[in-house]
Amino acid sequence: MYQERILLTVQDILDKEFKIDTRGYRPQEVDKFLDVIIRDYKEMSSIIRELESDKKSLVDDNIRLKQEVRNLKTKLDVIEEGSTTETSSTTNADVLRRLSNLEKIIYGRE
Repeated sequence: MYQERILLTVQDILDKEFKIDTRGYRPQEVDKFLDVIIRDYKEMSSIIRELESDKKSLVDDNIRLKQEVRNLKTKLDVIEEGSTTETSSTTNADVLRRLSNLEKIIYGRE
C-alpha cells in the first residue's frame, strides 16, 4: 500500500552516482551518509510490512467477531421467540451475557 508512494528503493540509493566538481562534496562523506539513509530506509520498509500484516490480521479478526455477534443475535432472537419456560429464560440470560462479552471485545469496552 505505502510502497507505491515511495519513490526510491534501497538499491536506487545504493547505486546513486554523484558528479564530482572541483569544489564538490567528499565522496566518503556522501557514501557514509547514504549508508545511514539505506539502513533507515530498510528499517522503514520492514516496519511498514509488519504494520500492514498486523492491520490485515486485525481486520480479519474484526470481520470474524462481527459475524459471530450477528450469529449470536440471530440465535438470541430465535430463543426469545420460543422461550416460555423458566429454563429458556436462564438460557437467554446466558446468551445475553455472552453477547455482551463479545461486544466488549469488539468495541473495546471494559
